[in-house]
Amino acid sequence: MAEVAEVGIKQLARWLQESGYTVVLTGAGMSTESGIPDFRSKSGWWRNIDPGTVASIEALERHYPLFHEFYSTRIKALSTIQPHQGHLILADWERHGLVRCVATQNVDGLHQAAGSENVLELHGSIRSVRCQGCDNPALMDDFLAKKPCPTCGGRLRPNVVLFGEMLPEDAWNEALANITRADLVLVIGTSLQVYPVNQLPSVTRGRIAILNAEATDMDSMFDLVIHGKAGQTLKSIDELLKTGNT
Repeated sequence: MAEVAEVGIKQLARWLQESGYTVVLTGAGMSTESGIPDFRSKSGWWRNIDPGTVASIEALERHYPLFHEFYSTRIKALSTIQPHQGHLILADWERHGLVRCVATQNVDGLHQAAGSENVLELHGSIRSVRCQGCDNPALMDDFLAKKPCPTCGGRLRPNVVLFGEMLPEDAWNEALANITRADLVLVIGTSLQVYPVNQLPSVTRGRIAILNAEATDMDSMFDLVIHGKAGQTLKSIDELLKTGNT
């Protein structure tokens, strides 16, 4: 298996060099190495929590204390979380023109914290809040303190996409446009179980590669599959690019 991974890593390094337009699509597996729990693996959050009870429109409207507890716990946990080497490498690749943009299902803001500038947040961001009633932005401290909206008295919520909500139109359209024109789409750390994001890799005419810790049901659609941790694998690819041993 190690030899297979090594061959895949060299292949991906060559494809990155050859590509004039590379788009990266990331999921929860990109953040787990920074200490953020994922959702759909064997030990993920949704194995122990029904998402409908804590991360849905219904929870926001009918079970706000539980909704608030879930998100405030996640927000507070982020204060000690830092980007890992994989995040830093992707940001460096963007600076050097190897990556045009990162479209992400993650709401943690770690790509931006690592220095990536063109980040499309397909599921929103947990690092800012707004009022569910009037849609005005609000202070994070007010949300954490369970205060109502200062404008209308409505309930405050993070700017994440809840179950039952549409994806942000601007981020979706921009991701679709970038992936459509890409020479290479690199998917990292997602099992591609969530619609409609799982449809994005198939809209490109370019090459598609997936890097994930586990096999996924979608592996067969990819031109290249690498099973491994995101940080270490991206480091190995980066070393090949810097040494020219591709």
